[in-house]
Amino acid sequence: MTALFTPLTIHGVTARNRLWVAPMCQYSAVDGVPQEWHHTHLAQFASGGAGVVVAEATAVSAEGRISPEDVGIWNDAQAEAWAPIVEAIRTRGAVPGIQLAHAGRKASTWSPFVEQRGTVPAADGGWTTVAPSAVAFEGFDEPRALDAAGIDAVVADFAAAARRAVTAGFEVLEIHAAHGYLLHQFLSPLSNLRDDEYGGSLENRARLLLRITGAVRDAAPDAALFVRFSASDWADGGWNVDDTAVVARWAAEHGADFFDISSGGLVAHQKIEVAPGYQVGFAAHIRREAGVPVSAVGLITDADQAERVLVDGDADAVMAGREWLRDPHFALRASAELGADIDYWPAQYVRARPRA
Repeated sequence: MTALFTPLTIHGVTARNRLWVAPMCQYSAVDGVPQEWHHTHLAQFASGGAGVVVAEATAVSAEGRISPEDVGIWNDAQAEAWAPIVEAIRTRGAVPGIQLAHAGRKASTWSPFVEQRGTVPAADGGWTTVAPSAVAFEGFDEPRALDAAGIDAVVADFAAAARRAVTAGFEVLEIHAAHGYLLHQFLSPLSNLRDDEYGGSLENRARLLLRITGAVRDAAPDAALFVRFSASDWADGGWNVDDTAVVARWAAEHGADFFDISSGGLVAHQKIEVAPGYQVGFAAHIRREAGVPVSAVGLITDADQAERVLVDGDADAVMAGREWLRDPHFALRASAELGADIDYWPAQYVRARPRA
């Protein structure tokens, strides 16, 4: 058995392998409700052999959506719409996961399917965004700085979303603290200019994330709890991999089980050095320095490459995004390429299974 096709158990939840589907926004919801597209999109990855399928950034409040077309889980109707999708993932053998998110100052934006860019005006369904400080992302409207009551409301929204997610059947909950969205905005000194208990020191900037981690853990004691970090802002004076390792350790103490390591997204002037597996080193550093289990993501596109990440001890699992879009049966293909003897090829597809 290969490393990639060895099961992994996290907080009592067992994934059949370590090749997982990263959350990928589809911008195809109606009033936050997932549609038939989401059902087909996510279920196909489970049929394709994925170990864990994580649904896209799902807003914990209406103002937390990236775009008006984003999915949500801030009301019961949305949770009810997620339930059959969750069941479709589970019955096909994968673990269903959801990414709980708040976009902060990067909310109320146009979807990528239209020509407009920047903030959606109120007349077109947009809204006033919130952030740690009244500092806009380049090209977007200035956000409103959250006050103490607003921060408490965000914590409550994450906890309520976690309860709804569990009711819908999700077994993995991922707190989105990456890619320049609200929790990342609090973590980074480039976007957090506060002078209260939520700004300044690393401990203060991490306070909101840690409160949310504890609240989500209390709301979902039996779920596997992930946190997604951007390990670097790729910008001078920004959030970095050493900060991430420290806060990951703190988050583990507050109930997080696993860490999904990505990077970037906070500022428009970031300078990312892109290459195959370019973020794996971040995952390896955090795994080593914080002593926590992690997944690696970022231009991981073939079976041998994914296997090497695990064999080298750089991560405990591999997340992939675009490769799953190109081939929804990535895991089945990878198992054949690595010679892994798995028993979960769908019966309907066995005739296509390569033979030694």
